[in-house]
Amino acid sequence: MAKEAGAALNRLDRRKARTRAALIRAAQAFIADGQTSVPILEITQAADVGMGSFYNHFDSKEDLFHAAVEEALDRHGALLDELTLDLDDPAEIFARSFRLTGRLHRRHPELSKVLLNRGMALTRSERGLVPRARRDIQAATQAGRFTVADTELALTVAAGAALSLGQLLHDQPDRDDARAADQITEDLLRMFGLPADEAREVCRRPLPNLDELAQGDSAA
Repeated sequence: MAKEAGAALNRLDRRKARTRAALIRAAQAFIADGQTSVPILEITQAADVGMGSFYNHFDSKEDLFHAAVEEALDRHGALLDELTLDLDDPAEIFARSFRLTGRLHRRHPELSKVLLNRGMALTRSERGLVPRARRDIQAATQAGRFTVADTELALTVAAGAALSLGQLLHDQPDRDDARAADQITEDLLRMFGLPADEAREVCRRPLPNLDELAQGDSAA
């Protein structure tokens, strides 16, 4: 009897998790389209869940949108962590993360638009790219790789460049995203004190295959 009750509880938990995930995906789609004034009913219809289910998970639409952005930030951050595990040099970790972020605007356009539509508010977020960039800038400075006098100012420059690059790549679909991301990363590395020849070399090092990664995500 206890085993059956446990199985039923597990099914309920999985159903709740699916409902929450569906609501977050629907919210992210609306945010990506810049539609943040939609009524809750329209969000639940897009998620294919009942109106009552909404309030089992979120107190308000603002609560849902906040969760949707945080989920996007966490997903981006987890991906960067995975793709920089093999690196020890904080300057190269920063460079690879920035180069990958530039490429992800095209490979994950909805995720990109979710982040871009929250704009400069995300430059102070403690989730996603920003805390990782702060960590890497500080570590590279302490290791003598960067000569940065003010980490927060350097972070503001990097975050602004990341958002501006993403918007540029959406506005100019024919622009080479890899070349643009690498050029901006090289410029940031030089600005942060890396010698020009080394900054250029770092930005020409091979990256993980994001096309294969995207296919794996789609298959999942």
